[in-house]
Amino acid sequence: MTRGVPSGRKATLQDQPAPQYQTTLRDHVSVAGIGVHSGLPVTLTLHPAEAHAGIVFLRCGIDGQPDRELDANFRSVTATEFATVLGDAAGPAISTTEHVLAALHGLGVDNAVIEVDGPEVPIMDGSAAAFVAAIDQAGIVALPARRRCIQVLKPVRVAKGDSYGELQPHARGLRIETEIVFDHPLIGHQAFAIDVEPDVFRRELARARTFGFMRDVAKLWSAGYALGASFENTVVIAENRVLNPEGTRFSDEFVRHKAVDAIGDLALSGAPLLGAYRSVRGGHKLNHAVLTALMSDRSAWTYVEMPEHSRRPRGHADVASSLAAPAYGPDVS
Repeated sequence: MTRGVPSGRKATLQDQPAPQYQTTLRDHVSVAGIGVHSGLPVTLTLHPAEAHAGIVFLRCGIDGQPDRELDANFRSVTATEFATVLGDAAGPAISTTEHVLAALHGLGVDNAVIEVDGPEVPIMDGSAAAFVAAIDQAGIVALPARRRCIQVLKPVRVAKGDSYGELQPHARGLRIETEIVFDHPLIGHQAFAIDVEPDVFRRELARARTFGFMRDVAKLWSAGYALGASFENTVVIAENRVLNPEGTRFSDEFVRHKAVDAIGDLALSGAPLLGAYRSVRGGHKLNHAVLTALMSDRSAWTYVEMPEHSRRPRGHADVASSLAAPAYGPDVS
């Protein structure tokens, strides 16, 4: 899966491969940190992969057990409570997949193996920035295969109460529109919209960190979550101030991070999406529900070749003949 990809210098923005061709990494690269929920040390290594391999997680380092290989696919999602967790019939395998997936998708990497030697992707500084830096260090190269995308053909919406998410047709790449409302004076109502492109992702989204409320810490710890959370990887919000000494990186960092999460969760479609995603008061569970609803409705999408900037996408006849039913219905929070 990693054969035939040359090593070489770091790619630059000017080296960005043409969007109509599939890509992979030029070389392998590793980062190390801790899991935000497990608190355990973990090393993640990104490897090149051949055309049409897609994004694959390799869970290794399991005592007395064989390595587990998981496609980065919405069908592999086993939990979405505080992070997106992937697993298989043997149970959960890798948690907190969203930030590394967002970095790969945001920078336009189609094929890669993500090797993880622990139960959770390292949280790093709570953003996608460390993964972006690692991808830039490895470099991105084009492969001799056309990029195939999933084009949204009609609106798909999932709602519960005043929370909802929807995907709509949008022929020129992926557009993300996120909106959050928190009953807290430092957040309140925030909205953010962006067309996802590599330079825009680096500049506007990659550094936005995960956040949490100090009032929830004891409850999370008692439930076995956030055991590795700290000021180094989480924006911590008290009743009237941000507790991190450096403050926030953006005035609307909270909603920007929600956009990062949405990009990572939607990357589980298995191919780049051509569509506009809008999320209001959403999160991982909602993102997964909307993606599942889309992929389960064969009249709502089709495969197309990635268009050059001067032309619209061209449809293909080689679409999948069957899809899994939704993991759950529209009752999401």
